[in-house]
Amino acid sequence: MQILSVSTDHYASNRNHLNQMHRLRAAVFGSRLEWDVTITEQGERDQYDDLLPTYILAISAEQKVVGCARLLPASGTTMLEQTFPQLLERGSLDAQQGIVESSRFCVDTSLPAGRGGSLHQVTLMMFAGIIEWSMANGYSEIVTATDLRFERILNRAGWPMSRLGDPVAIGNTTAVAGSLPADRSSFDRVCPAGYRSIIEHSDAGPFRSAA
Repeated sequence: MQILSVSTDHYASNRNHLNQMHRLRAAVFGSRLEWDVTITEQGERDQYDDLLPTYILAISAEQKVVGCARLLPASGTTMLEQTFPQLLERGSLDAQQGIVESSRFCVDTSLPAGRGGSLHQVTLMMFAGIIEWSMANGYSEIVTATDLRFERILNRAGWPMSRLGDPVAIGNTTAVAGSLPADRSSFDRVCPAGYRSIIEHSDAGPFRSAA
């Protein structure tokens, strides 16, 4: 299992992985969770995929995408402000440069490998990868729109979310917005055994800023 970060200049070389990602999102958000999302033959995608995000992917030994998340600078257009402003106490983020938005997080939890603890191994690896990438790129805070079920998963992982507003019923779920720290102590708490850094090491260490 490995964690891969795919930025815009690596889309072409990771086309197969990105296609798998969109199909995984369709299976999780459309079929399993039955959210109101747009599904095509290519999978699930929305307008935020057109904003050139960075994707964090979990790749199995068989080169299958088994986890994914989408990262966009919160200083630009975000799902929280444009699609779910009702989740924000003031209706806006007022985001600074050091904040990144994570969206479309999902994991193929049907995989037998990685089970055994309170949380699936892929989930913890994805958490570690998101935190590591955020720190290396100059972000200290991650904001997201999620649901109460996933908020409980974050708490169990030791990475609790600070709410940015009250929970709101949206479709068939109860959604909530929150903020998560991107720091070394959070990384150490969620990082599972065997995790391999996705950031190029240098004399500055594995959390060198790429900004």
